[in-house]
Amino acid sequence: MNIIEKLKQFNVEVTPDMEKAFSGEFLSEKEVEKKISKAENDRDSWKQRAETAEETLKGFEGKDLSAMQKEIDDWKEKATKAESEYNAKMAEHEKQELLKEAFAEVEFTSESAKKAIMAQIAEGVSVKNGKLIGFNDLLEDAKKNDASAFVNKEQQDLEQNKARFTQPMNNQNGGKSGKQILSEMTLDERIKMKANDPEGYKALLGN
Repeated sequence: MNIIEKLKQFNVEVTPDMEKAFSGEFLSEKEVEKKISKAENDRDSWKQRAETAEETLKGFEGKDLSAMQKEIDDWKEKATKAESEYNAKMAEHEKQELLKEAFAEVEFTSESAKKAIMAQIAEGVSVKNGKLIGFNDLLEDAKKNDASAFVNKEQQDLEQNKARFTQPMNNQNGGKSGKQILSEMTLDERIKMKANDPEGYKALLGN
């Protein structure tokens, strides 16, 4: 607030000389300190910039400009290469994590088969927006071209069922006939055995 206006608020008679003498703004002590602090900070900041510029200029003294430019270009190239290598490593890490997650439900017949298939698919897939591109197609191709590397769930279930159904027949101490075994099986089990293991089913019928 203007000092003259402040005096008028207190009904102090203001003369033309007073208006001329106190034409500036009225500031509180806190406001004055704030302005002084800002001015000092600005001064220190410009002083630091000037000193930095002066030191930089001193570093250029006696140097060949072409040599300086080459040095700058070399550092730019190093920075670009370092950034490129970092991005490549991060991208590869992301791909490996996504592959690990994608292969979690895939069963292989051996560890060596797993490593070979994973390496083969890893070369063909790409990553976009946090997702693997082409993984499912490559996995299906691998299952067709190298089926022995994967666990065949249907075949595995069939073998387990065969073992389950025929084991009682091979157990000399079981004391049960084939017909007794069949009578204890559910209808679904008998139908499944007849479809998957007809020879074993016939053997039970004839026992």
